[in-house]
Amino acid sequence: MIDPRAMAYVNLYGVLATLENLCAMDRSAKDILQKLSKPVSLCFEVKGGPCGTLHFSKDGCKFSEGSENCTCKMHFGSPAAFNRLIDNSKPGLPTKNPVQVLSFLLGPFTALTNRLTELLRPSADALKDREFFEESTILTFYTIVGGISALANTDPIARISAGNTVDGEVQVGIKGAASATIRVQNHVFTTVKQAAASPRAIMEFADIDLAHGLFTGTASTMNEMCKGRIRLAGMISMVDNINRILDRISVYLA
Repeated sequence: MIDPRAMAYVNLYGVLATLENLCAMDRSAKDILQKLSKPVSLCFEVKGGPCGTLHFSKDGCKFSEGSENCTCKMHFGSPAAFNRLIDNSKPGLPTKNPVQVLSFLLGPFTALTNRLTELLRPSADALKDREFFEESTILTFYTIVGGISALANTDPIARISAGNTVDGEVQVGIKGAASATIRVQNHVFTTVKQAAASPRAIMEFADIDLAHGLFTGTASTMNEMCKGRIRLAGMISMVDNINRILDRISVYLA
């Protein structure tokens, strides 16, 4: 069962927050940003759910929690209403600078999210291009690591695993391609999109091809661990709990 509130957090902290990474590495996204006449900071405020702001400029995109320094804001009456923005492109109610909200949402924002969708839900033909394949896999990685914390903090089933996780930082990554940190404090998870300075545990995939296989279910986690292609180190119980949360992510991002 999918909890609508948890889904809203996954959509904001997992899916939309990946626009940070898209704008940093994708040429099409960079071209879209170059057409901005001025910076735009769009806040999504969800009643009974998350609140976060995406800050766009010619230099890229940054996601931050809350509404501080937003130039425009869109309000959603419930988590389910926000999820309809992701699923059906149904906007919420502009509550700050409505003209900028609508012009940006219907223009650059839609172009960026369409490009993100192409990469996160790729066709078989698109994946034949190696550059596209690698970018798609890396962006999927960042969506997943954002979703880990979103679910750990909100999904009733994932909360059980979070409640059994000790404090510390878990470094997760694809060797030579992408790194992130899952920070745990008092059973609250936070995703930081950079390597940990002093990780208490590590889970690292040997390469992009392995990561893609694991994300799509075409590779066996147990088999790859036996081959030594998944590096595990440190407090293994933390990794075990994160893997249980990963099982929930596959349900939410199906």
